[in-house]
Amino acid sequence: MIGTALSCLLAQTPLFSDHKILLIEPSKPKQWSLSPTYSNRVSSINEATKRMMEDISAWEHIAKARFKPVINMKVWDCSGAKVEFDNSNSSDPVAYIVENDILINAVEKELTKASNVTVMNDTRVEEYKLPKHCDEDVQLHLTNGSTVTCNLLVGADGANSQVRKCMGVQYISWKYNQTAVVATLQLAQGLPNDTAWQRFLPTGPVALLPLTNELSSLVWSTSVEEAKKLLKLPNDLFVDALNDALWKEPVKSEAVSVASSLAKRVLGLVETPAHSAQPQPPTITAVVDNSRAAFPLAFGHAASYVAPAVALVGDAAHKVHPLAGQGVNLGYGDIKCLVEQLVQAAHLGKSLSNIGPLREYERLRQAHNVPLMMAIDLMARVYSTTNPALLAAGNIALQVANTISPIKALMKSRAAS
Repeated sequence: MIGTALSCLLAQTPLFSDHKILLIEPSKPKQWSLSPTYSNRVSSINEATKRMMEDISAWEHIAKARFKPVINMKVWDCSGAKVEFDNSNSSDPVAYIVENDILINAVEKELTKASNVTVMNDTRVEEYKLPKHCDEDVQLHLTNGSTVTCNLLVGADGANSQVRKCMGVQYISWKYNQTAVVATLQLAQGLPNDTAWQRFLPTGPVALLPLTNELSSLVWSTSVEEAKKLLKLPNDLFVDALNDALWKEPVKSEAVSVASSLAKRVLGLVETPAHSAQPQPPTITAVVDNSRAAFPLAFGHAASYVAPAVALVGDAAHKVHPLAGQGVNLGYGDIKCLVEQLVQAAHLGKSLSNIGPLREYERLRQAHNVPLMMAIDLMARVYSTTNPALLAAGNIALQVANTISPIKALMKSRAAS
């Protein structure tokens, strides 16, 4: 997905119109058509990613297919604390929910219009020969027996990136011992469905992302053992378990209650029925047949994104917990930044492989990615626990975020960029 978008963005950049771009795809091309059934794999697209999709003319294909704007976001935990983001008075939604298949197809449609892009499907790289100096080319030996040379190799080959491994950079990673259960859900009818809901449970967050007024997409992060049980449950029992997770009473803890009361006094909050009321997520009435699936959750970050004539983007450079819905946006932010640095280098007469612009790309993206990734990791740890001290800390953090406008505005702006 990221590699296709990068190829499309480069092809549509006038300075690179005479450059040859090669996209190597290990899978065979798929015949795609819009299915009446919604996919269980969706992305939460922020405003910056949407603008990039518009820049490469891919958004018009998404708009003709389907997507759902998210106007509100409500986040709460089992201690009763909550934070709400409301963009109902703004022209920009909080996010846009788009199925991954639609997103990929929209970019591929634009890529077919590029005369300087060659796509090699069903092909893999057998051996990478990376240069030690910027004035040397990269050599790729392919499984079909051919050899390709290039000025710049971009590794957009996912979390198990072979390009990253060949670079030999340090890769910091750990597993969360959690599995994300995804599914498509049928909601009780009668209410507009334009809110994203997320509740932090002791086993991990459960989130509902709107698809239509009647459907939402589920991302339920839980323990590996619990995920296996949820996947095996009959549909009706799965729905019961999900509604219970969303609606169960907050955990009563003396430590959390004391911390919550202290935070309210410090923040000058007056307890009112409206303030103390828990969010009211929609009731789930059914799970769409055969829509349940699961994938493991992990964290990963490359200490360096670049080397002479090589750059990493997307999951090849970093991997985050899905609780904030920022994984795909970080990847698209990478390619936008990389192309901007390559454009600046071209204006100065520098080659694509010059390490200076690549280092600047790395500096800018790590300055953006690392703080956000650390914050997401901290949230995953603090809000997925039964430890009273951590629950109390999480309760205070949500109250502070919900009460102090500059902090909430900063959170929104970081998520949108």
